[in-house]
Amino acid sequence: MTKSIHLLLFAFIISAAQASSAADQAPNIIVILADDLGYGDLHRDGGLPPTPHCDRLATEGMRFTDAHTTSSVCTPTRYGILTGRYNWRSPLKKSVLFGLDTPLIPTSRLTLPAYLQQQNYHTAIVGKWHLGLGWQKLPNGETRKASSGDTEGKGWDIDYSKKVSGGPTALGFDQSYIIPASLDMFPYVYLKNDKPTQEATLTKAFSRPGPAGKDFDAINCLKDFARASRAYIKTRAAEKDKPFFLYLPLTSPHTPILPSKAWQGKSSIGAYGDFLMETDWVVGEVLAELDQQKLSQNTMVIFVTDNGCSPAAKIPDLVAQGHKPNGDLRGHKADIYEGGHRIPFIVRWPAKVKAGSTANQTICTSDIFATAADIHGKLDSIPASAAEDSFSFLSILNGKNPPKEIRPFTIHHSINGSFAIRKGKWKLALCPGSGGWSQPKPKQALKDMSLPNVQLFDLEADLAEQHNLQAKHPDVVQELVKELATAINAGRTTSGPQQSNDGYPNTFSQRVLKEFPILAEKK
Repeated sequence: MTKSIHLLLFAFIISAAQASSAADQAPNIIVILADDLGYGDLHRDGGLPPTPHCDRLATEGMRFTDAHTTSSVCTPTRYGILTGRYNWRSPLKKSVLFGLDTPLIPTSRLTLPAYLQQQNYHTAIVGKWHLGLGWQKLPNGETRKASSGDTEGKGWDIDYSKKVSGGPTALGFDQSYIIPASLDMFPYVYLKNDKPTQEATLTKAFSRPGPAGKDFDAINCLKDFARASRAYIKTRAAEKDKPFFLYLPLTSPHTPILPSKAWQGKSSIGAYGDFLMETDWVVGEVLAELDQQKLSQNTMVIFVTDNGCSPAAKIPDLVAQGHKPNGDLRGHKADIYEGGHRIPFIVRWPAKVKAGSTANQTICTSDIFATAADIHGKLDSIPASAAEDSFSFLSILNGKNPPKEIRPFTIHHSINGSFAIRKGKWKLALCPGSGGWSQPKPKQALKDMSLPNVQLFDLEADLAEQHNLQAKHPDVVQELVKELATAINAGRTTSGPQQSNDGYPNTFSQRVLKEFPILAEKK
Protein backbone atom coordinates (compact mmCIF):
# COMPACT_ATOMS: atom_id res chain seq x y z
CA MET A 1 0.00 0.00 0.00
CA THR A 2 1.45 3.35 -1.01
CA LYS A 3 2.17 6.15 1.42
CA SER A 4 -0.58 8.35 -0.12
CA ILE A 5 -3.18 5.62 0.35
CA HIS A 6 -2.05 5.18 3.95
CA LEU A 7 -2.51 8.92 4.51
CA LEU A 8 -5.97 8.91 2.92
CA LEU A 9 -7.03 5.93 4.99
CA PHE A 10 -5.71 7.58 8.16
CA ALA A 11 -7.57 10.80 7.35
CA PHE A 12 -10.77 8.85 6.72
CA ILE A 13 -10.47 7.03 10.07
CA ILE A 14 -9.85 10.29 11.94
CA SER A 15 -12.81 11.96 10.21
CA ALA A 16 -15.09 9.02 10.98
CA ALA A 17 -13.94 8.99 14.59
CA GLN A 18 -14.64 12.71 14.93
CA ALA A 19 -18.11 12.29 13.42
CA SER A 20 -18.84 9.38 15.76
CA SER A 21 -17.58 11.38 18.75
CA ALA A 22 -19.75 14.37 17.81
CA ALA A 23 -22.79 12.14 17.43
CA ASP A 24 -22.29 10.72 20.93
CA GLN A 25 -21.80 14.04 22.70
CA ALA A 26 -24.62 16.19 24.03
CA PRO A 27 -25.30 18.74 21.29
CA ASN A 28 -25.27 22.47 21.63
CA ILE A 29 -28.79 23.76 21.02
CA ILE A 30 -29.72 27.06 19.38
CA VAL A 31 -33.35 28.12 18.93
CA ILE A 32 -33.79 31.10 16.60
CA LEU A 33 -37.29 32.53 16.85
CA ALA A 34 -38.33 35.02 14.17
CA ASP A 35 -41.21 37.40 14.92
CA ASP A 36 -44.26 37.49 12.61
CA LEU A 37 -42.52 35.62 9.79
CA GLY A 38 -45.04 33.65 7.75
CA TYR A 39 -45.22 30.16 6.28
CA GLY A 40 -44.45 31.44 2.77
CA ASP A 41 -41.88 34.14 3.58
CA LEU A 42 -38.65 32.16 3.14
CA HIS A 43 -37.30 31.94 -0.39
CA ARG A 44 -37.34 28.15 -0.54
CA ASP A 45 -41.01 28.25 0.53
CA GLY A 46 -41.94 30.54 -2.35
CA GLY A 47 -40.95 33.93 -0.97
CA LEU A 48 -39.45 36.48 -3.34
CA PRO A 49 -36.62 38.00 -1.25
CA PRO A 50 -33.46 35.89 -1.04
CA THR A 51 -33.04 34.11 2.31
CA PRO A 52 -29.88 32.09 1.64
CA HIS A 53 -29.03 31.29 5.26
CA CYS A 54 -32.44 29.87 6.20
CA ASP A 55 -32.38 28.04 2.88
CA ARG A 56 -28.98 26.64 3.84
CA LEU A 57 -30.44 25.35 7.11
CA ALA A 58 -33.10 23.46 5.16
CA THR A 59 -30.58 22.13 2.63
CA GLU A 60 -28.33 20.86 5.41
CA GLY A 61 -31.12 19.77 7.75
CA MET A 62 -34.78 18.81 8.05
CA ARG A 63 -37.78 20.90 7.12
CA PHE A 64 -41.12 20.25 8.85
CA THR A 65 -44.14 21.01 6.67
CA ASP A 66 -46.83 20.67 9.36
CA ALA A 67 -45.37 22.59 12.30
CA HIS A 68 -47.39 24.91 14.53
CA THR A 69 -47.08 27.41 17.33
CA THR A 70 -49.21 26.99 20.45
CA SER A 71 -50.81 30.35 19.70
CA SER A 72 -51.25 32.70 16.78
CA VAL A 73 -49.70 35.57 18.74
CA CYS A 74 -46.44 36.40 20.45
CA THR A 75 -46.36 36.10 24.25
CA PRO A 76 -48.33 32.82 24.39
CA THR A 77 -46.05 31.12 21.88
CA ARG A 78 -42.96 32.16 23.83
CA TYR A 79 -44.54 30.76 26.97
CA GLY A 80 -45.13 27.43 25.20
CA ILE A 81 -41.55 27.19 23.95
CA LEU A 82 -39.97 27.80 27.33
CA THR A 83 -42.41 25.69 29.38
CA GLY A 84 -43.55 22.90 27.04
CA ARG A 85 -47.07 23.74 28.18
CA TYR A 86 -50.06 25.14 26.32
CA ASN A 87 -50.27 28.89 26.90
CA TRP A 88 -53.99 28.86 27.78
CA ARG A 89 -53.16 26.83 30.88
CA SER A 90 -51.27 29.88 32.17
CA PRO A 91 -52.98 32.94 33.72
CA LEU A 92 -52.94 34.58 30.26
CA LYS A 93 -56.10 33.28 28.58
CA LYS A 94 -56.01 35.59 25.55
CA SER A 95 -54.05 38.44 23.94
CA VAL A 96 -50.43 39.30 24.82
CA LEU A 97 -48.42 41.04 27.51
CA PHE A 98 -46.97 44.54 27.23
CA GLY A 99 -43.60 45.91 28.26
CA LEU A 100 -44.60 46.88 31.80
CA ASP A 101 -46.56 43.73 32.61
CA THR A 102 -45.49 41.42 35.41
CA PRO A 103 -43.84 37.99 34.82
CA LEU A 104 -46.06 35.31 33.31
CA ILE A 105 -43.86 32.34 34.21
CA PRO A 106 -43.46 31.71 37.97
CA THR A 107 -39.97 30.88 39.18
CA SER A 108 -41.37 27.63 40.60
CA ARG A 109 -42.03 26.26 37.10
CA LEU A 110 -39.33 24.18 35.43
CA THR A 111 -38.42 25.81 32.13
CA LEU A 112 -36.47 24.51 29.17
CA PRO A 113 -33.29 26.45 30.07
CA ALA A 114 -33.54 25.41 33.73
CA TYR A 115 -33.93 21.79 32.65
CA LEU A 116 -30.89 22.08 30.41
CA GLN A 117 -28.91 23.57 33.28
CA GLN A 118 -29.64 20.32 35.12
CA GLN A 119 -28.07 18.50 32.15
CA ASN A 120 -24.86 20.56 32.59
CA TYR A 121 -25.64 23.14 29.89
CA HIS A 122 -24.67 26.78 29.95
CA THR A 123 -27.76 28.76 28.93
CA ALA A 124 -28.29 32.21 27.43
CA ILE A 125 -30.94 34.36 25.82
CA VAL A 126 -30.29 37.14 23.34
CA GLY A 127 -33.25 39.05 21.96
CA LYS A 128 -36.89 39.83 22.68
CA TRP A 129 -38.33 38.58 25.97
CA HIS A 130 -42.05 39.53 26.01
CA LEU A 131 -42.98 37.37 29.00
CA GLY A 132 -43.25 40.08 31.63
CA LEU A 133 -40.70 41.53 34.04
CA GLY A 134 -40.82 42.58 37.69
CA TRP A 135 -39.76 46.22 37.37
CA GLN A 136 -38.61 47.99 40.53
CA LYS A 137 -40.43 51.26 41.26
CA LEU A 138 -38.94 54.54 42.40
CA PRO A 139 -39.38 55.19 46.14
CA ASN A 140 -42.28 57.09 47.64
CA GLY A 141 -44.40 56.97 44.50
CA GLU A 142 -41.93 59.21 42.68
CA THR A 143 -42.37 59.80 38.94
CA ARG A 144 -39.62 61.28 36.81
CA LYS A 145 -39.86 63.35 33.66
CA ALA A 146 -37.88 63.05 30.45
CA SER A 147 -34.49 64.77 30.63
CA SER A 148 -35.47 66.72 27.54
CA GLY A 149 -38.52 66.92 25.31
CA ASP A 150 -41.96 65.60 26.13
CA THR A 151 -42.67 63.00 28.80
CA GLU A 152 -45.04 60.50 27.21
CA GLY A 153 -46.33 57.02 27.99
CA LYS A 154 -46.14 55.03 31.21
CA GLY A 155 -43.08 53.68 33.00
CA TRP A 156 -41.61 56.92 34.33
CA ASP A 157 -42.07 55.60 37.88
CA ILE A 158 -39.57 52.76 37.31
CA ASP A 159 -36.07 52.72 38.78
CA TYR A 160 -34.05 51.73 35.73
CA SER A 161 -30.88 51.44 37.79
CA LYS A 162 -32.15 48.27 39.48
CA LYS A 163 -32.47 44.66 38.37
CA VAL A 164 -35.87 43.28 37.49
CA SER A 165 -37.32 40.21 39.19
CA GLY A 166 -38.82 37.20 37.43
CA GLY A 167 -36.68 37.73 34.33
CA PRO A 168 -34.53 35.32 32.33
CA THR A 169 -31.87 34.70 35.00
CA ALA A 170 -34.61 33.76 37.47
CA LEU A 171 -36.00 31.21 35.00
CA GLY A 172 -32.95 29.20 34.04
CA PHE A 173 -30.75 31.43 31.90
CA ASP A 174 -27.15 31.85 33.04
CA GLN A 175 -26.92 35.09 31.13
CA SER A 176 -29.23 37.33 29.16
CA TYR A 177 -29.25 40.31 26.83
CA ILE A 178 -32.82 41.30 26.04
CA ILE A 179 -35.36 43.96 25.29
CA PRO A 180 -38.55 43.77 27.41
CA ALA A 181 -41.14 43.13 24.68
CA SER A 182 -41.89 43.99 21.05
CA LEU A 183 -40.22 47.00 19.49
CA ASP A 184 -43.55 48.81 19.45
CA MET A 185 -43.87 48.50 23.24
CA PHE A 186 -42.04 50.68 25.76
CA PRO A 187 -39.84 50.82 27.75
CA TYR A 188 -37.19 50.91 25.05
CA VAL A 189 -34.09 49.66 26.88
CA TYR A 190 -31.69 46.74 26.80
CA LEU A 191 -31.30 44.60 29.91
CA LYS A 192 -28.14 42.61 30.54
CA ASN A 193 -28.50 39.85 33.12
CA ASP A 194 -31.83 41.39 34.13
CA LYS A 195 -30.52 44.91 34.70
CA PRO A 196 -31.10 47.83 32.29
CA THR A 197 -27.87 48.78 30.55
CA GLN A 198 -28.98 52.39 30.48
CA GLU A 199 -31.65 54.38 32.27
CA ALA A 200 -34.73 55.44 30.30
CA THR A 201 -34.48 59.22 30.23
CA LEU A 202 -36.10 60.23 26.94
CA THR A 203 -39.41 59.69 25.18
CA LYS A 204 -39.04 57.72 21.95
CA ALA A 205 -41.73 56.31 19.70
CA PHE A 206 -41.10 53.36 17.39
CA SER A 207 -44.88 52.98 17.56
CA ARG A 208 -46.15 53.72 21.06
CA PRO A 209 -44.34 56.68 22.68
CA GLY A 210 -42.71 55.95 26.03
CA PRO A 211 -39.50 55.96 28.08
CA ALA A 212 -36.32 54.96 26.30
CA GLY A 213 -32.58 54.82 26.80
CA LYS A 214 -30.61 57.69 25.29
CA ASP A 215 -28.69 55.38 22.94
CA PHE A 216 -31.50 52.94 22.15
CA ASP A 217 -32.58 52.80 18.52
CA ALA A 218 -34.86 50.05 17.18
CA ILE A 219 -33.03 50.01 13.86
CA ASN A 220 -29.92 48.64 15.58
CA CYS A 221 -31.52 45.70 17.39
CA LEU A 222 -30.79 42.98 14.85
CA LYS A 223 -27.17 44.06 14.55
CA ASP A 224 -26.83 44.13 18.34
CA PHE A 225 -28.42 40.70 18.70
CA ALA A 226 -26.20 39.23 15.98
CA ARG A 227 -23.09 40.64 17.62
CA ALA A 228 -24.08 39.40 21.08
CA SER A 229 -24.91 35.94 19.73
CA ARG A 230 -21.59 35.57 17.96
CA ALA A 231 -19.76 36.72 21.08
CA TYR A 232 -21.61 34.16 23.20
CA ILE A 233 -20.86 31.29 20.82
CA LYS A 234 -17.19 32.29 20.66
CA THR A 235 -16.97 32.41 24.45
CA ARG A 236 -18.59 29.01 24.89
CA ALA A 237 -16.30 27.50 22.26
CA ALA A 238 -13.31 28.72 24.26
CA GLU A 239 -14.68 27.37 27.54
CA LYS A 240 -15.31 23.84 26.23
CA ASP A 241 -16.45 22.68 29.67
CA LYS A 242 -20.10 22.09 28.82
CA PRO A 243 -22.57 22.29 25.94
CA PHE A 244 -24.63 25.44 25.55
CA PHE A 245 -28.21 26.47 24.86
CA LEU A 246 -28.80 29.79 23.09
CA TYR A 247 -32.34 31.10 22.75
CA LEU A 248 -32.38 33.87 20.12
CA PRO A 249 -35.84 35.45 19.80
CA LEU A 250 -35.56 38.16 17.15
CA THR A 251 -37.60 41.34 16.81
CA SER A 252 -38.22 40.97 13.09
CA PRO A 253 -40.00 41.15 10.73
CA HIS A 254 -42.52 42.41 13.35
CA THR A 255 -43.40 46.09 13.35
CA PRO A 256 -41.82 48.58 13.35
CA ILE A 257 -40.57 47.38 9.97
CA LEU A 258 -37.17 49.05 10.13
CA PRO A 259 -34.43 47.41 8.07
CA SER A 260 -31.06 48.98 8.83
CA LYS A 261 -29.33 51.12 6.24
CA ALA A 262 -27.28 48.24 4.85
CA TRP A 263 -30.46 46.38 3.94
CA GLN A 264 -32.70 49.16 2.72
CA GLY A 265 -33.68 48.64 -0.92
CA LYS A 266 -32.12 45.17 -1.10
CA SER A 267 -35.33 43.29 -1.91
CA SER A 268 -37.73 43.84 -4.79
CA ILE A 269 -40.83 44.19 -2.60
CA GLY A 270 -40.07 47.07 -0.27
CA ALA A 271 -39.20 47.46 3.41
CA TYR A 272 -40.81 44.20 4.52
CA GLY A 273 -38.71 42.22 2.07
CA ASP A 274 -35.61 44.12 3.15
CA PHE A 275 -36.39 43.25 6.77
CA LEU A 276 -36.80 39.58 5.86
CA MET A 277 -33.37 39.65 4.30
CA GLU A 278 -31.84 41.26 7.38
CA THR A 279 -33.56 38.67 9.57
CA ASP A 280 -31.99 35.96 7.43
CA TRP A 281 -28.62 37.72 7.77
CA VAL A 282 -28.76 37.25 11.56
CA VAL A 283 -29.22 33.51 10.96
CA GLY A 284 -26.17 33.66 8.72
CA GLU A 285 -24.12 35.35 11.43
CA VAL A 286 -24.94 32.53 13.84
CA LEU A 287 -24.02 29.88 11.28
CA ALA A 288 -20.81 31.70 10.40
CA GLU A 289 -19.69 31.76 14.03
CA LEU A 290 -20.49 28.07 14.43
CA ASP A 291 -18.40 27.33 11.34
CA GLN A 292 -15.57 29.53 12.54
CA GLN A 293 -15.51 27.82 15.94
CA LYS A 294 -15.86 24.37 14.36
CA LEU A 295 -19.08 23.71 16.27
CA SER A 296 -21.48 23.12 13.38
CA GLN A 297 -21.35 19.32 13.35
CA ASN A 298 -22.85 18.81 16.80
CA THR A 299 -24.98 21.91 17.21
CA MET A 300 -28.71 21.55 16.72
CA VAL A 301 -30.00 24.78 15.19
CA ILE A 302 -33.78 25.20 15.20
CA PHE A 303 -35.32 28.01 13.18
CA VAL A 304 -38.98 28.79 13.87
CA THR A 305 -41.31 31.76 14.09
CA ASP A 306 -43.85 32.77 16.73
CA ASN A 307 -46.94 32.98 14.47
CA GLY A 308 -47.94 33.86 10.94
CA CYS A 309 -47.23 37.08 9.10
CA SER A 310 -49.06 40.13 10.44
CA PRO A 311 -51.48 42.27 8.43
CA ALA A 312 -49.27 45.18 9.50
CA ALA A 313 -46.93 44.00 6.74
CA LYS A 314 -49.63 45.05 4.22
CA ILE A 315 -50.17 41.54 2.96
CA PRO A 316 -52.40 42.45 -0.03
CA ASP A 317 -49.68 44.75 -1.38
CA LEU A 318 -47.08 42.01 -1.00
CA VAL A 319 -49.33 39.46 -2.71
CA ALA A 320 -49.91 41.90 -5.58
CA GLN A 321 -46.13 41.88 -6.09
CA GLY A 322 -46.06 38.08 -6.15
CA HIS A 323 -44.99 37.48 -2.56
CA LYS A 324 -47.36 35.45 -0.36
CA PRO A 325 -46.16 35.79 3.26
CA ASN A 326 -48.47 33.05 4.51
CA GLY A 327 -48.37 30.99 1.35
CA ASP A 328 -51.79 29.76 0.29
CA LEU A 329 -53.02 29.37 3.85
CA ARG A 330 -56.13 31.12 5.09
CA GLY A 331 -55.72 33.92 7.61
CA HIS A 332 -52.69 35.46 9.26
CA LYS A 333 -51.27 36.38 12.66
CA ALA A 334 -53.89 36.36 15.47
CA ASP A 335 -56.24 33.94 13.63
CA ILE A 336 -57.33 30.40 14.43
CA TYR A 337 -56.92 29.60 10.73
CA GLU A 338 -53.70 27.92 9.51
CA GLY A 339 -52.14 31.22 8.47
CA GLY A 340 -52.11 32.20 12.13
CA HIS A 341 -50.09 29.29 13.52
CA ARG A 342 -48.64 27.02 10.79
CA ILE A 343 -45.01 28.09 10.54
CA PRO A 344 -41.61 27.38 9.03
CA PHE A 345 -39.75 24.91 11.26
CA ILE A 346 -36.23 23.85 10.28
CA VAL A 347 -33.77 21.71 12.24
CA ARG A 348 -30.11 21.35 11.29
CA TRP A 349 -27.94 18.94 13.27
CA PRO A 350 -25.35 17.39 10.95
CA ALA A 351 -24.31 14.74 13.46
CA LYS A 352 -27.82 13.26 13.52
CA VAL A 353 -30.18 14.78 10.96
CA LYS A 354 -30.15 13.81 7.29
CA ALA A 355 -29.42 16.75 5.05
CA GLY A 356 -32.21 17.90 2.75
CA SER A 357 -34.85 15.83 4.52
CA THR A 358 -38.53 16.65 4.99
CA ALA A 359 -40.95 15.58 7.71
CA ASN A 360 -44.73 15.69 7.37
CA GLN A 361 -45.70 14.78 10.94
CA THR A 362 -47.59 17.39 12.95
CA ILE A 363 -45.37 19.01 15.57
CA CYS A 364 -45.65 22.04 17.83
CA THR A 365 -43.21 24.58 19.25
CA SER A 366 -43.99 23.24 22.73
CA ASP A 367 -42.33 19.98 21.64
CA ILE A 368 -38.80 21.41 21.79
CA PHE A 369 -38.68 20.77 25.57
CA ALA A 370 -39.43 17.03 25.37
CA THR A 371 -37.11 16.63 22.40
CA ALA A 372 -34.25 18.15 24.41
CA ALA A 373 -34.99 15.72 27.24
CA ASP A 374 -35.13 12.79 24.82
CA ILE A 375 -31.72 13.69 23.41
CA HIS A 376 -30.32 13.02 26.87
CA GLY A 377 -32.33 9.82 27.32
CA LYS A 378 -34.36 11.42 30.08
CA LEU A 379 -37.79 11.83 28.53
CA ASP A 380 -39.41 9.72 31.23
CA SER A 381 -37.76 11.67 34.03
CA ILE A 382 -39.36 15.05 33.27
CA PRO A 383 -41.30 15.99 36.43
CA ALA A 384 -45.07 15.49 36.24
CA SER A 385 -45.55 19.23 36.73
CA ALA A 386 -43.43 20.24 33.72
CA ALA A 387 -43.70 20.09 29.92
CA GLU A 388 -47.30 18.88 30.17
CA ASP A 389 -47.96 19.35 26.45
CA SER A 390 -44.56 18.51 24.97
CA PHE A 391 -43.91 15.50 22.72
CA SER A 392 -40.47 14.46 21.51
CA PHE A 393 -39.77 14.55 17.76
CA LEU A 394 -36.25 13.08 18.18
CA SER A 395 -37.25 9.87 16.39
CA ILE A 396 -38.18 11.96 13.36
CA LEU A 397 -34.86 13.80 13.45
CA ASN A 398 -32.68 10.70 13.66
CA GLY A 399 -34.90 8.57 11.42
CA LYS A 400 -35.06 5.70 13.92
CA ASN A 401 -38.52 4.22 13.46
CA PRO A 402 -40.40 7.52 13.56
CA PRO A 403 -44.13 7.06 14.15
CA LYS A 404 -46.73 8.29 11.71
CA GLU A 405 -47.69 10.87 14.33
CA ILE A 406 -45.96 11.83 17.58
CA ARG A 407 -48.93 13.74 19.02
CA PRO A 408 -52.42 12.35 19.70
CA PHE A 409 -53.77 15.75 18.65
CA THR A 410 -52.71 19.40 18.66
CA ILE A 411 -54.61 22.31 20.19
CA HIS A 412 -54.46 25.75 18.58
CA HIS A 413 -55.33 29.11 20.12
CA SER A 414 -56.06 32.59 18.74
CA ILE A 415 -55.62 36.10 20.08
CA ASN A 416 -59.17 36.30 21.50
CA GLY A 417 -58.87 32.89 23.16
CA SER A 418 -60.67 30.85 20.50
CA PHE A 419 -59.69 27.18 20.36
CA ALA A 420 -59.15 24.68 17.58
CA ILE A 421 -58.18 21.02 17.85
CA ARG A 422 -56.38 19.10 15.13
CA LYS A 423 -56.32 15.31 14.90
CA GLY A 424 -55.05 13.66 11.76
CA LYS A 425 -56.64 15.35 8.78
CA TRP A 426 -59.43 16.94 10.82
CA LYS A 427 -59.32 20.38 12.35
CA LEU A 428 -62.22 21.71 14.41
CA ALA A 429 -62.32 25.45 15.18
CA LEU A 430 -64.58 26.20 18.16
CA CYS A 431 -65.79 29.55 16.83
CA PRO A 432 -67.81 30.80 13.87
CA GLY A 433 -65.11 33.15 12.53
CA SER A 434 -61.37 33.79 12.52
CA GLY A 435 -60.97 34.31 16.26
CA GLY A 436 -58.57 37.04 15.26
CA TRP A 437 -58.06 39.86 12.81
CA SER A 438 -59.18 38.46 9.45
CA GLN A 439 -62.73 38.15 8.19
CA PRO A 440 -65.08 37.10 9.58
CA LYS A 441 -63.88 38.87 12.72
CA PRO A 442 -65.13 37.55 16.09
CA LYS A 443 -67.77 40.17 16.95
CA GLN A 444 -69.35 40.14 13.51
CA ALA A 445 -69.13 36.35 13.24
CA LEU A 446 -70.91 35.83 16.57
CA LYS A 447 -73.73 38.14 15.46
CA ASP A 448 -74.13 36.36 12.13
CA MET A 449 -76.48 33.48 12.91
CA SER A 450 -76.09 32.12 9.37
CA LEU A 451 -72.60 30.98 10.35
CA PRO A 452 -72.38 27.62 12.13
CA ASN A 453 -71.04 27.73 15.69
CA VAL A 454 -67.99 25.68 14.74
CA GLN A 455 -65.88 24.99 11.66
CA LEU A 456 -64.62 21.56 10.63
CA PHE A 457 -61.97 21.31 7.93
CA ASP A 458 -60.39 18.34 6.15
CA LEU A 459 -56.83 19.66 5.86
CA GLU A 460 -55.72 16.87 3.54
CA ALA A 461 -58.24 17.93 0.93
CA ASP A 462 -58.68 21.57 1.92
CA LEU A 463 -55.57 23.13 3.43
CA ALA A 464 -56.94 26.58 2.55
CA GLU A 465 -59.92 25.92 4.86
CA GLN A 466 -62.60 26.93 2.40
CA HIS A 467 -65.18 24.22 3.09
CA ASN A 468 -66.81 23.84 6.51
CA LEU A 469 -67.83 20.19 6.87
CA GLN A 470 -69.31 20.33 10.36
CA ALA A 471 -72.83 19.51 9.14
CA LYS A 472 -71.62 16.46 7.18
CA HIS A 473 -69.54 14.95 9.98
CA PRO A 474 -71.28 15.54 13.32
CA ASP A 475 -69.61 12.44 14.75
CA VAL A 476 -66.15 13.90 14.09
CA VAL A 477 -67.21 17.19 15.68
CA GLN A 478 -68.43 15.44 18.82
CA GLU A 479 -65.29 13.31 19.08
CA LEU A 480 -62.99 16.33 18.81
CA VAL A 481 -65.02 18.39 21.29
CA LYS A 482 -64.76 15.54 23.79
CA GLU A 483 -60.99 15.29 23.23
CA LEU A 484 -60.60 19.02 23.80
CA ALA A 485 -62.69 19.04 26.98
CA THR A 486 -60.70 16.11 28.36
CA ALA A 487 -57.39 17.79 27.52
CA ILE A 488 -58.39 21.01 29.24
CA ASN A 489 -59.55 19.34 32.43
CA ALA A 490 -56.63 16.89 32.62
CA GLY A 491 -54.15 19.76 32.82
CA ARG A 492 -51.94 17.93 30.33
CA THR A 493 -51.97 16.08 27.00
CA THR A 494 -48.92 13.92 27.68
CA SER A 495 -49.25 10.81 29.81
CA GLY A 496 -48.99 11.28 33.55
CA PRO A 497 -50.97 12.34 36.61
CA GLN A 498 -53.58 15.06 36.29
CA GLN A 499 -52.28 18.60 36.68
CA SER A 500 -53.95 21.90 37.48
CA ASN A 501 -54.41 24.76 35.06
CA ASP A 502 -53.87 28.31 36.25
CA GLY A 503 -57.60 28.91 36.01
CA TYR A 504 -60.07 27.52 33.50
CA PRO A 505 -59.90 29.05 30.01
CA ASN A 506 -63.32 30.72 29.96
CA THR A 507 -62.97 32.06 26.43
CA PHE A 508 -65.61 29.98 24.64
CA SER A 509 -68.54 31.99 23.31
CA GLN A 510 -72.00 31.40 24.68
CA ARG A 511 -73.03 30.09 21.27
CA VAL A 512 -70.39 27.36 21.47
CA LEU A 513 -71.09 26.55 25.11
CA LYS A 514 -74.81 26.23 24.46
CA GLU A 515 -74.17 23.63 21.75
CA PHE A 516 -71.33 21.91 23.63
CA PRO A 517 -71.89 22.28 27.39
CA ILE A 518 -69.08 19.79 28.02
CA LEU A 519 -66.70 22.71 27.37
CA ALA A 520 -68.04 24.77 30.27
CA GLU A 521 -66.03 25.03 33.46
CA LYS A 522 -67.01 22.41 36.00
CA LYS A 523 -68.43 24.10 39.11
